Order: sequence, then C-alpha cells, then structure tokens
Amino acid sequence: MSQTMRLSRSSKFSTARHAFRRCSHHTSRIHASGFDNLLSVFSGSSAKPSTNQAPRTAVKVEAAFSPPPVADTKRKFMEAYRKPIPSIYTTVIQELLVSQHFVRYNINYQYDEVLALGFVSVFEQILDGIDESEKTKIFDAYVQALSEDPKKYRSDAAALEKWAGSLDGTDGLSPDSNGTELQVVLARVSDRAAEGKFHYSKFFAIGLFRLLELTGAKEPAALEKLVKSINVKPELVNKDLMFYKGVLSKLTAAKELMRDFLEREKKKQAERAAEKSAKQSEVSVPESQPTVQA
Repeated sequence: MSQTMRLSRSSKFSTARHAFRRCSHHTSRIHASGFDNLLSVFSGSSAKPSTNQAPRTAVKVEAAFSPPPVADTKRKFMEAYRKPIPSIYTTVIQELLVSQHFVRYNINYQYDEVLALGFVSVFEQILDGIDESEKTKIFDAYVQALSEDPKKYRSDAAALEKWAGSLDGTDGLSPDSNGTELQVVLARVSDRAAEGKFHYSKFFAIGLFRLLELTGAKEPAALEKLVKSINVKPELVNKDLMFYKGVLSKLTAAKELMRDFLEREKKKQAERAAEKSAKQSEVSVPESQPTVQA
C-alpha cells in the first residue's frame, strides 16, 4: 500500500515537473519573440514578421500603383490633336504610343534625359516631311497623353546634344557622379541599374546611340563600352537598335512610295487642267452684231 502511494506521488511529481518544463520552454519562446520585436522597433524591420503584415503591405503597394489603361492614353492623344494624320504616319505613332505607355507606367519607370534624347530623335526622324508647326503639335499631344512635359523632353534632349557634341571622344561618356553634367546623368542611370530599379526601353537605347553619334564614334566597341559602364545588357541595346533601323528603313521606303504617288497625282492634275483649258479655247465666241445707224 505504501509502495503504491509512493509510486502515485512520484508519478504526480513527474507529471508536474514535465508540465513546468513545458511551461518554462513556452515562456522562453514568448520572451525571445518579444525581444525580437523590441529590436525591430530600433532596427526598423522585424526579424520574424507576422503573417498579418505581409498582406497589408501588398495591399498598400497595389493601391499606390494604379496605372491608367492604354485606352486612356490613346484617348488623351486624340483629344489633344484632332486633325487627321496621314496614314503613313498614323500606324507608327499609335504603335509607339502604346509601347511607351507600358514603359511610362512601369513601377520602376523614372524619367531620364537619355530617354528624352532617344525619343526626340525618333520622333524627328519618323515625322520627317510633316510641317514643322504640325509636328510640334503632334509631339506635344503625344507627350502630354503620357502625363509628361514636352518642353522638358526637348530642353533635356537639346542639352545632351550640346554636351555630347562638345566632346572630343567617348571618354567623356563614362558615368561619374562628380564629373560633368553629362557624366552625372549617366551615373544616375548606372546607380539605378545596379540597384535593379532601372526600367530599360528602346528609346533609352536610341538615346545612347545618339550620344555616341554626336561624339563621332561609330565602332561597335564604343557602344559596348558605354552600355556596360551603365550596367545595361549590350544584347538588349543591339537588338533594339537593329529593330529601330528596320523601322526607319520601312518608313523611308513608304515615304518614297508616297512621294512617287503624289508626284504622279500632280502630273495627272496638270494634264487634266491643260486638257480643260484647251477645250475651252476651242469653243467659238459669237461675233457681235453691227450697229444700224438711222
């Protein structure tokens, strides 16, 4: 009997001891978690973020970044420039506008002067042949449809052209945050690209090519050196430059066809006018009746 009681008491003591250990272990985990949370107050980040915080952060990001649809951008352009654009240019302009819409409203997009130079260069070449005043109006409507400033585009592009044109070689195209104004521009791009916060586009590639063109550099090695110095992939730039060259070639061919067509039409109109004039001269004019005197 006493032995049974001793076993019972021993069993109860063992159970209590295990319960105490579990409680102590659980308490230590709570304290450790609390300590981590306390540290997070000073460090600005939690070592073990709670599962409830991630969805709230995701919702905030989604709510903050809400780009407009492509249809809105196209509508704004058509409302700003209501005149009909020749069909040879309309398709290209609409395709560029849609393409740049997705560049403009990418979450990593940030305006830079090289992109502005590339876009202005493309626009000038594509709309070559259109009256200058109308070209300016189309340009303004295009950029404003993207909620950006057309004057800033032109002024920044002109500044880069001036800086690059004053260089004797490509050495001045190396990014340097303490260098010339052009080098500072390239350094900002390089830093963003290194951090993974730079959104590359075709217009940026064309801007780089235009900078090299202004310095007189034509060799592919100069382009590769410049591209690598700003942490951009050379294969992307080469691909987009080839695409741009193809677009310009097709557009040039289309313009030549349009020019030939207009010349033929002018010639036909001149021939029709000459035939009409000849027929009118063949019509006899009735002679006037002599006056009878009393």
